[in-house]
Amino acid sequence: MKQIAVASILLIVSSAANAQDCPAAPDHTDGISGVLAQIQQADTEQAARALSSQLWEFWADAPDQSAQTVLDRGMSRLRASDLSGAIEDFNKLIAYCPSYAEGYNQRAFANYLRHDFKAALPDLDKAIELSPNHVAAISGRALTLLGLRRIEEAREALNEALELNPWLSERHLLATGGPLEPPGQDI
Repeated sequence: MKQIAVASILLIVSSAANAQDCPAAPDHTDGISGVLAQIQQADTEQAARALSSQLWEFWADAPDQSAQTVLDRGMSRLRASDLSGAIEDFNKLIAYCPSYAEGYNQRAFANYLRHDFKAALPDLDKAIELSPNHVAAISGRALTLLGLRRIEEAREALNEALELNPWLSERHLLATGGPLEPPGQDI
């Protein structure tokens, strides 16, 4: 028992030391704001979708090569449906770079795919705290709240995401008959 406690303390100290080695995440605030402004002015969903891919280039730009390698590996594992492996990588990324929003967002996504909405929600909140205009994290938060059947909060989160990107595919959830249809909207 004592050995386990010592090992846990060493892991915590090691993680804290590693976090000090991680540089600050690149500041893409202006680029993200510019792309969001273009999306809001887009005439079609297709045009908005093309612009949205630029946002992912900003969000997935890790603080250094070590972090980028772990992020890329975790995202590859996600695509391969290796959710446990992906979460393991995102745990490493968060331990190394605790102020990098995408580590939390990706871990939340992996947990969402596992239908572990309770685990996903705090990571989404942290991602949004670190990157307030992270529309994917905000819309992910809406979907997670929907999974938790917290309908009013989900509706609010989705409306917040739609203010940033009115072309999100999730907008249909607010339509008549949708699971987040506003009260009093039915026919």
